[in-house]
Amino acid sequence: MSAEFVVKSPIATNHSSPFRFILSHILRHPIAALLLVAGAFCNAFLAGVVPGAVGSAFDAILLRNEQTMSLILNSVLLIIGSQSLRSLLQFMRNFSAEVFAQRFERDIRDELYSSLLGKSMSYHDRQPVGETMARVTNDVREMNLMMNPGINLVTGANMFLIMPALYAPGIHPQLILAPLLFIVSHICVQVYFVLRLHPIAQQVRGSFGRMNARLAEALDGLEVVKGAAQEQSEMREFNSLADLVRDKFIDQGEFEARYLSIFLFGLTVVAALAHAAWLFEAGAIAEGDVIAFLGLISLFQFPVFISLFSSSRIASGYASAARILEVMTTRTLLDQNQHGSSGDIGGEIVFDKVRFGYSPEDEVLCDVSFSVQPGQTVAIVGQTGSGKSTLSKLINRTYDVDSGRVLVDGVDVRDWNLQALRSQISIIEQDIFLFSRSVAENIAFGTEHVDMDGIVDSAKAAQAHDFISSLPAGYDTIIGQRGMTLSGGQRQRLALARAFQTDPPVLILDDSTSAIDSATEDKIQRAIWSAARGRTTLLITHRLSQIRWADHIVVLRKGRVVAQGTHQDLLRRSQSYRHIFDRYASTDSHTQAARGG
Repeated sequence: MSAEFVVKSPIATNHSSPFRFILSHILRHPIAALLLVAGAFCNAFLAGVVPGAVGSAFDAILLRNEQTMSLILNSVLLIIGSQSLRSLLQFMRNFSAEVFAQRFERDIRDELYSSLLGKSMSYHDRQPVGETMARVTNDVREMNLMMNPGINLVTGANMFLIMPALYAPGIHPQLILAPLLFIVSHICVQVYFVLRLHPIAQQVRGSFGRMNARLAEALDGLEVVKGAAQEQSEMREFNSLADLVRDKFIDQGEFEARYLSIFLFGLTVVAALAHAAWLFEAGAIAEGDVIAFLGLISLFQFPVFISLFSSSRIASGYASAARILEVMTTRTLLDQNQHGSSGDIGGEIVFDKVRFGYSPEDEVLCDVSFSVQPGQTVAIVGQTGSGKSTLSKLINRTYDVDSGRVLVDGVDVRDWNLQALRSQISIIEQDIFLFSRSVAENIAFGTEHVDMDGIVDSAKAAQAHDFISSLPAGYDTIIGQRGMTLSGGQRQRLALARAFQTDPPVLILDDSTSAIDSATEDKIQRAIWSAARGRTTLLITHRLSQIRWADHIVVLRKGRVVAQGTHQDLLRRSQSYRHIFDRYASTDSHTQAARGG
């Protein structure tokens, strides 16, 4: 499995190798590909007309008879007509190549984005965001440039490569020798050049990805960098990565500077001139034939000089294709389970001897067992690092258990259709993520139809309506990236409004009121209490006001359930709970005192 979700995408291509991946995308646009090839062939074929016409005009000048001007005029008209037609065909070719390249890039970008949306959180946890962005943006762009000008120029260059061998026998059969020798030697050089250039291009793309990852990380944590006065240190780190990118590009340029075909072209011109001169001395060809043949040999100049650039583009594009495929083919342990259970969730949740760790050496939860009845409110408490947040991520299959089972309505979550499961479970975490969109769009995120009245009602229920109304554009105000223009309490109230908007049968609040002031907390407590009615609610919290009114409390310690029951029961018989309760009570009293002061 390369994705947990099969995100609907119109693109379906071969992922077995970079070559087949590229070819399958090319075959998606056969008309544009055929127009490119046909245009390139006609362009080269009509370019080969000019040397023959010039040779005929040269012979006509040497004759100096009454037909000279007529023959020269014919040659001129032939050149004008052929090159006019060539310009039209060249327009068709370049237009087709650009359309082809842009569609090629669009398809790959769509396919890659769909693949990234389908990847599990365990994949995204390991992958630096900057590295992913480098592949989505720069590597995809490199594949566009691989098509145009890369493959476009290579196709044109190869057509120019065969024209001298196609026209030369018409002058004299022996004259095919020099063009054939050059074609064979040039192809050998190209194969060697591309094979050696490919690993260098991979290093270039890899170094760029690492630099981009460092940049994204620094910008994301810019507040921390500035707060610790580490600007100079970060600048040195980034400069070292930028220097590495520069060095890799220089390595590529140094290898390209040793391009042998330029030397082979010079030798071919000398050999062609010598061979044509020998045939002329033998009386086998005329002066104009020598001129025409040397003109045909000059057609090799285009593939020689353009192949250096186009081969570099293709090598970079091929390396980028490999990097993109690395993302698409990365296996995941989660799957969408399209044929799994997809009914309405009643709200019963059971943890049955659950074990889980983010790595084999780091077990976070061990033999966790407890049950939640439909409509029940359960508080999960424990010290920092006891596994409270991890536990919530197993319910909606952000991660899968290593052993044991998590059951929803008596069905193992692995047997649920993933979309049906997650669409009915809403998790509000302490670290709230908001999109750079309007307030209304953030609240309505996750719902198919935007209902402004429903959005306002959800905001009122989350005690967010008043502060939203005070914003410059109200519900149409665009929130800055990650909601950083809002306070922590405002972000959490918007997240609560978003949860109320989706109206899920299972609501999980992961310390979601930690940044809310005491005045607002009382209002939100009533809103949460109202929202919890009729739905299963899990509270991961240290707020005593929330712990007390929970129907059931589960106490975690070092990943194990050490006690569970009601508040009063646990105070009587659980030392761990009393210790946690006393610590939270002390924290709350200090907080209330600070607020009062």
